[in-house]
This record gives sequence, C-alpha cells and structure tokens, in this order.
Amino acid sequence: MTDPSLREPSAPEALGGDDAIADGDRLSLGVAARLSRYLQVLIQARKMGRETISSQELAEYTHINSTQIRRDLSGFGKFGKRGVGYRVESLVSEIRKILHTSGQHNIALFGAGNLGQAIASSDIFADHGFRIVAIFDADRELVGRQYGGVPVRAMDDLGQVVRDDEVVVGVLAVPPGAAQQVADQLVEAGVKIIFNYSEQLLQVPPEVTVHTSSPAVDLLYALYFYLA
Repeated sequence: MTDPSLREPSAPEALGGDDAIADGDRLSLGVAARLSRYLQVLIQARKMGRETISSQELAEYTHINSTQIRRDLSGFGKFGKRGVGYRVESLVSEIRKILHTSGQHNIALFGAGNLGQAIASSDIFADHGFRIVAIFDADRELVGRQYGGVPVRAMDDLGQVVRDDEVVVGVLAVPPGAAQQVADQLVEAGVKIIFNYSEQLLQVPPEVTVHTSSPAVDLLYALYFYLA
C-alpha cells in the first residue's frame, strides 16, 4: 500500500508517451519532465527513510505507467534489481547527473513578504540542491532582517551578489506590478533563469528562461482530469 503523503496529482501530458530518450545531445522534453517527477518522489521517499522503491510504487506516486518508468531509466543504465527495486539514494544521484543538476546551485529570492518568507523558511529548494544566498526587497525597513537564516538586502546589491555568489536563478515572490522591473535587473546582472511566482507576463531576451508557477493553473489542470 502506498503512503498518501507521497501521492502526486495527475501528471501533465508531457510526462507520458513513448518519445525518444534524447534529441541529439539533449533529453527530449517528455523524458526530462518525467525524470524530474521521479526525482521529486525519490527525494520525498528518502526523507521518509526509504532505502528502496519499486517501479510500481513510482507509477502509483506519479501516475506514469511502470513500463514507461522502466524504459526511461533503462535508457541510461541498469539501476534496479528484480525483486528489490531501485536504491533510492543511488537513483537520486544518477538522475541528478542525467539532468545535470548535481552539486549546489545558488539562487536569489526577491520579495520578503508573506510568500517570500515562506519560501525562505522552507526546505523545498534545499532538498533539490538549491541554496538561497540572498533575499532582496525594495522596502528599506525590511533590509537587515533574516528569514530562514538569510538576511534581506537592498536591491542596490543585486549585481554584486549575482557576481560574487554565482547566482544562477532568480525567484520572484513580488507583486505583479514589480515583477518586470526585477526581471529587467536580473537580466542586466546576467541571470539566465527566472522562476516567477507573480504570474505577471514577463518580457525577457530569448536566451533567458522564465518559468511561471501558478497554483491556480495547477488546480484547474487537476480539476479537468477529475471531471473528464
């Protein structure tokens, strides 16, 4: 029986299908998305003290067919053992290598309001090898306060922090009206990945990747599959 705390909502369409493992030197979109989902479940399983996990359990937690899971993983080597399953710690390490996410990656968080404080105090990023090295806020009264052990800094320090701490991702937890200005400053500082909680549509150069996270959209997606 599966543990309900590990259950995931139905996976997006991109997570299914029989697409090729890779497109040239890069993983195909579907494979990369599915491997990321497997990694998410494996990390939670590790936190629960699990040492092994079967493809059937991964299927139940991710709603991806167990045959597809075995096909995805066998494309990169022999990780599992019949009757035992996959070693959780080993598979976490291997998938991180495949996704080129091994090691630690520094991120800067923008916005020290309720959402920003919740993000800073959570281990959601740390579990996946991301470290919040700085929090920025335009409110001078918040500068110097600490959340999750990280001090709030003035926006004037942005360029220096990105350079000195090799920041690779900017996380926006700011009001929609401030998001574009912060994105512009991140682009100017050389950051190539922006994770946007504000839902504001951002205009950035082609070489900059923006991922907008919307709980409402995720709920609508889950509701569609529940009602369909």
